Amino acid sequence: MDCPAHLRGLNPGQRAAVEYGIGGGATAAPGPLLVIAGAGTGKTNTLAHRVANLILAGTPPDRILLLTFTRRAAAEMTGRAQRILAAARAGKPGAAASGGEIAWSGTFHAIGNRLLRAHADSIGLDPSFTVLDRADAADLLNLVRSDLGLAQQAARFPRKDTCLAIYSHTVNAQCPLSDTLESAFPWCAEWEAELKGLFGGYVEAKQRDNVLDYDDLLLYWAQMMEEPALARLVGARFDHVLVDEYQDTNALQARILLRLKPDGSGLMIVGDDAQSIYSFRAATVRNILDFPQLFTPPAQIVALEQNYRSTQPILHACNAIIAPAGEGFRKQLFSDRPSGERPQLVVAADEAAQADYVAERILEHREAGIDLKRQAVLFRAGHHSDLLEIVLARHGIPFVKYGGLKFLEAAHVKDMLSVLRWIENPRDIVAAFRVLQLLPGVGPATARAALTQLAKAGWDFAALADFPAPSAAASDWPELCALLSGLRDAATPWTGQMALVRRWYLPHLERLHDNVGARAADLDQLEHIAGTYATRGAFLTELTLDPPEATSAEARPPHLDEDYLILSTIHSAKGQEWDAVFLLNVTDGCIPSDMAVGSPEQVEEERRLLYVAMTRARHHLHLVQPTRFFRSHQHRHGDAYVMAMRSRFIADSMLSLFERIVPGRNGQGAPPSSPAAVRVNVAARMREMWK
Repeated sequence: MDCPAHLRGLNPGQRAAVEYGIGGGATAAPGPLLVIAGAGTGKTNTLAHRVANLILAGTPPDRILLLTFTRRAAAEMTGRAQRILAAARAGKPGAAASGGEIAWSGTFHAIGNRLLRAHADSIGLDPSFTVLDRADAADLLNLVRSDLGLAQQAARFPRKDTCLAIYSHTVNAQCPLSDTLESAFPWCAEWEAELKGLFGGYVEAKQRDNVLDYDDLLLYWAQMMEEPALARLVGARFDHVLVDEYQDTNALQARILLRLKPDGSGLMIVGDDAQSIYSFRAATVRNILDFPQLFTPPAQIVALEQNYRSTQPILHACNAIIAPAGEGFRKQLFSDRPSGERPQLVVAADEAAQADYVAERILEHREAGIDLKRQAVLFRAGHHSDLLEIVLARHGIPFVKYGGLKFLEAAHVKDMLSVLRWIENPRDIVAAFRVLQLLPGVGPATARAALTQLAKAGWDFAALADFPAPSAAASDWPELCALLSGLRDAATPWTGQMALVRRWYLPHLERLHDNVGARAADLDQLEHIAGTYATRGAFLTELTLDPPEATSAEARPPHLDEDYLILSTIHSAKGQEWDAVFLLNVTDGCIPSDMAVGSPEQVEEERRLLYVAMTRARHHLHLVQPTRFFRSHQHRHGDAYVMAMRSRFIADSMLSLFERIVPGRNGQGAPPSSPAAVRVNVAARMREMWK
């Protein structure tokens, strides 16, 4: 049978996944499918073709649910699927040019938000709820923490961000609080009873204020799916459910999927157990490892092994690194890109020699035509690059290191959004406290008294006009009351509301913050973003679920260079690729980290981290092993050090897969000096000392 034109670019594994259960007169949704997509094997292309093929076979687009981990991934997949559809339909009589729009495509949290609002009445939820971002959730938790007197303990009680991390891990892992404390936060174990009370108060506060945090979007969705009638109703919306990056899902997400499609019909998951590296976010590799046996008969498994990124010598090394893993789906990545260059295993004297080697090779690659942007230095922990950054500056090599404050965490942006969130949901205490305390003379006690009066008035903002404001805020209070009442009025259209808030806020911005010009530019951008949404609620929800990254408040002097190097942790590098990759500190204690060898499962995740780092490289891969680390707590010219052993994941049997480099030898670095022609009998002099 001839291959359809739109599938001719696929390799056999990709085509098997795309065509699974389609055609041959089949009318029912096929059974569950697990696609093990190795690094660089084109999983995005496979998913997009699968979606397009389902629609071409007659599945209505609104009957397909595509779940991803980023909005960008969802947009890319749906965009590709629509282009594939358009190409497949071109020239066919009577074929519609459009009709491929995927209505249900997005992250787990975004889809959960939509479904919760659609079924709010059925689960006792007010559909006008607002969603707290991580910072606001921590602030609300801190309010409860303060009310319970936990901040005044004689011994150190965990801070708000740590408390939120403990709560989030427990919810997403679906495990007892004691297990979270034992495995991830052992220094907080003594506070188990107090933390349990704190989290109970936090849940009550959220319900009182009609707010959900980020984790609630999954938790409420999962609880909704525990009701059989609701689970059938939601599951019946979709004939096919496709999930990307399944190795990064947590216990809650796995529960949701199993309730959506209990028998696995129409369920396709794509992932790679060898790239499961986010257990600190409560993701579990067990989800993908155990998936096939959840169904009877077991799920069909298709492996994608043809790699389109790396050269074959790099893949030989990557395959060898992951092969000893204790459990997993076996695959052998292969490439049609031969090369005579093996990955380099570099033995450096110390961290200074490591940094010098990396800087010199980066410049060599640049002279050979590889731009700095096409090179990356990866590391297990952020501080591993500290010395290298100094050396890069000395060599005049510009770089970008990923990290920093996000847009929505900037104070001036949160101020503006808090006004809108309070209008949208008058019971949102966190937003209300922030807005009221923007006024001079208004502290927590005054804000709490004002909110008590507002609650007694049935959350009618007009009641605030009668509140006895502090004298310092007397001139500002009426203007705030007028703004709140006007925005809450149903006759005030959403269009223009952001401009009203901004006009009110600018005098406070000038009083409270420095760098006003740059911050005002952020508010310009915020107003522009708001104008693209039809309602205030949609704007607030979408901005929380898909926040921008940058903020002018954190801007630095611009890079005037036309090029710059990438520095990144391995976790942040997942999904990326570069022509040349340098991996620092390939030693035991760094990879694996000495903080992650407490159990066999932790060690195996560290192995996967090394594998992920190595599979980012297209042409050149350098693994650097310093043989000694100088102790940090000593005189700055001290020479106390510890010896560093090569990472346990690179066994002696694998060394033939690497080109072994010792800077200063093999033509690398300075040649050894010639022995002196003069000969001195030092031994005789030593004996003479004691005569």
